[in-house]
Amino acid sequence: YSLNYDKLCAAGADPIEKKPLFHFQPGSKSFSIATPGCNFQCVFCQNWQISQMPYTQNDLEGSEYSPEHIVEVAIQSSCKSIAYTYNEPTIFMELASETGRLAKQNGLSNVFVSNGFMTTEAIDFAKPWLDGINIDLKAFSETYYRDLCKAKLKPVLETISYIAQKTDIWMEITTLIVPGKNDSDDELRSIAEFIAKEASVDVPWHISRFYPQYKMNDAHPTDEVALERAYDIGKEAGLRYVYLGNLPGSRTESTYCHSCGALLIDRTGYQVHQNLIDDGQCPHCGAEIAGFGL
Repeated sequence: YSLNYDKLCAAGADPIEKKPLFHFQPGSKSFSIATPGCNFQCVFCQNWQISQMPYTQNDLEGSEYSPEHIVEVAIQSSCKSIAYTYNEPTIFMELASETGRLAKQNGLSNVFVSNGFMTTEAIDFAKPWLDGINIDLKAFSETYYRDLCKAKLKPVLETISYIAQKTDIWMEITTLIVPGKNDSDDELRSIAEFIAKEASVDVPWHISRFYPQYKMNDAHPTDEVALERAYDIGKEAGLRYVYLGNLPGSRTESTYCHSCGALLIDRTGYQVHQNLIDDGQCPHCGAEIAGFGL
């Protein structure tokens, strides 16, 4: 019995780039929804007011929204997709499933922003209506996942491999760089090489800057030099699309052709200034640019 089925605590139109999804219908809006709760307990959670909301069985904050209403408002808001985000979407899979199927019938796409902690059965269940996903690969050590997230790494790695190899769901990956916790060259190289080998060099890697939050208020934001180093490590591993997040104004927010280096999507923050990709190809050299609805 789902306690949070009709308990939306967040709903609104976001740039798809905020998820972050940079190769999925770039420049479009995505109607973003969330319910309370999560299956992780990350001490640095950026949305802890939602994910770690205290509740009892008879007292769960949220507003009642039916799948029909969600889809209707998404269309009225000129969105091209619905994003199940801000907390782990698999914990409200019943609502996501009913909304996602209805969204597809009405010409909308569906995306998850997920920690990747799910079974292959859950992925197969979502495959008919899920078009894109951004997965947080938070680190590459079981110790990090156990101590900072109260979770496990192995199932997340299995999810990434399964989605890449057994589905057509478009996938991008995000790693929040927490100073002194997951920022060593060896760990970053392990993440980048795993993405390249087990997923694809075409899977975008978003390297995100940490800011003190929740139970890690005494920590320092990620150093810009450390982010640039992570970017270089990703490129050295062969990844074609590496982005730095929470670092407004950086050249690494834009998309460049992996073949000729031409600027293809010019971004500042979540705003797309221009998208020069022509039918999935670089207009300069004809190289294929991976993505969904480019």
